[in-house]
Amino acid sequence: MSGSLQQYFARSTRKAHDDLLSAFHNLPEDKRGWSPMGDARTALDQLAEIAILNGSTADLILTKAFMSNFSMEEYERNKAELAQNWDQLKETLEVNTAKVIEAISNAPDSDLAVEVSMPWGTMTISQIISYPFWNMCYHEGQINYIASMLGRLK
Repeated sequence: MSGSLQQYFARSTRKAHDDLLSAFHNLPEDKRGWSPMGDARTALDQLAEIAILNGSTADLILTKAFMSNFSMEEYERNKAELAQNWDQLKETLEVNTAKVIEAISNAPDSDLAVEVSMPWGTMTISQIISYPFWNMCYHEGQINYIASMLGRLK
């Protein structure tokens, strides 16, 4: 039932996940929670964001509705807690990445033009299925920038 756009983003999301983890593992362990400038985001914080958002994006693709009870404060708290526990973070990232890849792969062509009301405007399902890929690529760059500051960029 899935069209080529869905398969493209499912494969691209998997590769972006693998590339992101490669960049993360390139950082020395003692620098994964390091903030390069005061309140700049750490690599762990960025992975926690992705772990959470891959799950909520999967739900969004399936339900075609933004979470009506979304709380930014709760999201920030959950992200901070997740960033403190590598085993839980890694498991959540793996589970939610698999979940979003499945949701992307199984999105019917007929859903691609469906518009979802978001707090910042409407987005189509075809735009939403591209988000996990884009977000992981973006954060791979951020983590590679941290690596470059440490002289670890390969």
